[in-house]
Amino acid sequence: MDLTAVQAALSDKSYSALAPLCDDLLLQVASKGAATDEWPYAVHLLAHLYLNDLNSARFFWKSLPQEVKDARPELAAVWRIGQCLWNRDYAGVYTAAQGFEWGPDLAEFITAFLESYRKRIFQLLTSAYSTIIVADVAHFMGMSEEDATNYAVQNGWSLDAVTKMLTVKKPKAQTNQKLDASKLQRLTECVFHLEH
Repeated sequence: MDLTAVQAALSDKSYSALAPLCDDLLLQVASKGAATDEWPYAVHLLAHLYLNDLNSARFFWKSLPQEVKDARPELAAVWRIGQCLWNRDYAGVYTAAQGFEWGPDLAEFITAFLESYRKRIFQLLTSAYSTIIVADVAHFMGMSEEDATNYAVQNGWSLDAVTKMLTVKKPKAQTNQKLDASKLQRLTECVFHLEH
């Protein structure tokens, strides 16, 4: 079984490419009837979580034989992260990810997953709240209150130190106008008539 493409994607930190790559390779291996003893199950499962594809992660987990799940503690630890994601246990995601001693193949991938997840949660908070208590931000972001406050302030939010409330800075709505030839022609004619 040739896993050089998976190892290359991990080395290059091309984490978003891992899930489809692993899915395709596993199908190829399975179609040949080859043994999958060396398959990087934990990487494969984490790749789906990295893409926030919880349905594929659950399906992959359910398709695994029980002896594979029992024999690989790192795989079970990744699945605990998946369970927390599925149950929307925001703090649990960080606890599960930081509460395991990851091997060299997964340590950097877990760090990248947590950063991506933290950014996703921050965007969710930005769209859902206009003001929020520091303690809630810390809970959702898996950080101390001080770190959460610093993260929010660095991203444009403002802090009321007395009430310990953060005011969310909403991103400016972008309006993309498409300029087609007919609009440009009308504008040109209008300007021409105004000048003459």
